Amino acid sequence: MSSATFLNRQALYLRPDTARVIVRPFKPATEPRDLNPTDKTRANHIVDRVLGLSSEAAASQLADVLENFQGRHRNLLATFEARADEMEEALVAHADFTRTQRQLLGAYFLNEYSFEASALFNPSVVAHPDQSGAPEGGRRFILSLRAVGEGHVSSLTFRSGSIAADGSVSVDPTARLAAMPRVVGRVSSPDGDHIEVAFKPEEDISERVLFPVTEAQSNGIEDARFVEFDDDGKKTFYATYTAYSGKAIRSELIETSDFLSFRMVPLRGTAARNKGMALFPRRIDGRYAMLGRQDNENLYLITSDDLYVWDGGKLLLKPEFPWEFVQIGNCGSPIELDEGWLLLTHGVGPVRKYSIGAALLDKNDPSRVLARSREPLLRPEPSEREGYVPNVVYTCGAMRHGDQIILPYAISDTFSNFATIKIAALLETLAS
Repeated sequence: MSSATFLNRQALYLRPDTARVIVRPFKPATEPRDLNPTDKTRANHIVDRVLGLSSEAAASQLADVLENFQGRHRNLLATFEARADEMEEALVAHADFTRTQRQLLGAYFLNEYSFEASALFNPSVVAHPDQSGAPEGGRRFILSLRAVGEGHVSSLTFRSGSIAADGSVSVDPTARLAAMPRVVGRVSSPDGDHIEVAFKPEEDISERVLFPVTEAQSNGIEDARFVEFDDDGKKTFYATYTAYSGKAIRSELIETSDFLSFRMVPLRGTAARNKGMALFPRRIDGRYAMLGRQDNENLYLITSDDLYVWDGGKLLLKPEFPWEFVQIGNCGSPIELDEGWLLLTHGVGPVRKYSIGAALLDKNDPSRVLARSREPLLRPEPSEREGYVPNVVYTCGAMRHGDQIILPYAISDTFSNFATIKIAALLETLAS
């Protein structure tokens, strides 16, 4: 059966927008290593220059800054003051600031960052925790996307939307503003910092940007695979993602119940040293279960009694068909069907072409593969081949709605779209 008979691409192209910006800390270039702690750094030189302005000149300069940037961010003066507070410990003794000087000083140690200027890709989708306003017979959803800006730094951004009763998908308009959350908790541990962050309720879901806040994440929060996890009736949204420091990777976990506050925790164990992990949406025989690629080639099933510790793993799938001869991996958390666990996979074939396939796992024993795709469900169309990384279609997670799978997918690591898949027809294509 041709994929055209059960898969419908929808023209909902979500493209990167250079106008969406956040303000992030600006740090002057590194000082000489032999600098005496009592010597003045570049930061202190900036402070001296601000203090050297007359009160009228400082007020005029601050007014000019506000005229240029006020409409681009919420609560800009409060942001300036918070940044001045952060800088306080880095400065040598200086005269007390007036409030105007303090606000102006904070502006000098911030810069705008266009967080999705380069790419908006590798999406995952889950049901919205608030279903008020959902269409009759449909559902509201939250879409997560990997955004890439200057320096190829990855962050996590969100959209909301709806699925109609017939499976058609719509995405809500994107807010003009964007913001990073406040860090409300930080606990240092041998495995790395555990971070809690929170957004303000008035900030729309599309305003919220999870930007790297630890050293391990400093070059990217990559490829979040969100899943709605059911723990004996308690619903929590988890997302495994790759933390990239610029030199090393590791798997970490996001936890949230409302997409307003988030907890980010490093995962431990031998299996967590790799990327592309995906959590099953419930325990199986009392244990957590995860999928991961531990050898850059095959897909493994990993189980654990501890959500934060993952060791070992059992080989589940290895490349078998030409479109996946280079490597295979998961495309998000498995989706529970009456027939078993539907696992979307990605395969890499000739000329490093990425395609999306599927496998069906036994519901009670997911180490048993019941069937899998001989041919891809989704491969790059001619119009989808060009981009930052050509010849790639990829997803970090789909969801079920009625008799269909709602599949957001990325195109050539540049922008994203949706497809819908008829479940019954899809299962008929899988080979045992």
